[in-house]
Amino acid sequence: MPAAPVLSGPQYLREGLKLVLSPGLRLFVLLPLTVNLILFATLIGFAVQQFGGWVDAFMPSLPSWLSFLEYVLWPLFVVLVLLMVFFSFTLLANIIAAPFNGFLAEKVEVVVRGGDHFPPFSWAELMAMVPRTLGREARKLAYFLPRAVALLILSFIPVVNLLAAPLWLLFGVWMMAVQYIDYPADNNKMSWQDMLAWLREKRWQSLSFGGITYAALLIPLVNVFIMPAAVAGATVFWVRERGEGAVTKAQP
Repeated sequence: MPAAPVLSGPQYLREGLKLVLSPGLRLFVLLPLTVNLILFATLIGFAVQQFGGWVDAFMPSLPSWLSFLEYVLWPLFVVLVLLMVFFSFTLLANIIAAPFNGFLAEKVEVVVRGGDHFPPFSWAELMAMVPRTLGREARKLAYFLPRAVALLILSFIPVVNLLAAPLWLLFGVWMMAVQYIDYPADNNKMSWQDMLAWLREKRWQSLSFGGITYAALLIPLVNVFIMPAAVAGATVFWVRERGEGAVTKAQP
């Protein structure tokens, strides 16, 4: 019996984790994993130093007679800053690791579709993917920035900014689905607009996958290791949700 759409996301991420831990694919995981480890260590150190100042910047100024509300609002704005910082750092990590993630998605798809063997590693194939994958990341950035700026402006408007944290969370969940499922979609030459339209058709499955990925990436240290699993899980999502034989594997 097939899993319900809201339950399929955890299933795909779990399958992705199993795949990246398999002996034949470990080599393709080490490259993005190393990049993410270095980047996250650097960015976490920076965030720890600046975090208090960022929370103070977003906290609204209240008159003295409402000062008691600061104790109520402070946790909300801590969560808001955490969501913004986490998502910005994750986006940057994915931009830097994009060629490695695209390469990993390509190899995972071969395995998921029933390849007889694990494909050999090729630096030439990896380098050939760099211009295309970075171009696609630029397209994601163009999609992300106007919406993030709108949410950022909303975060500074008193009273209205109480909605900012849940909206950032929902947007982050959607972007996690977009970010990772785009790797196999791009490998299969699906256009950006067609990919978004397909994800909207699979809205609940997409939000389920994005939500479980978002939650896993919020866990310190675990988030570094979950990124390759998310790439593999998104590839499983792509193959299964598109249907067997629905997609022709793109040639390198």
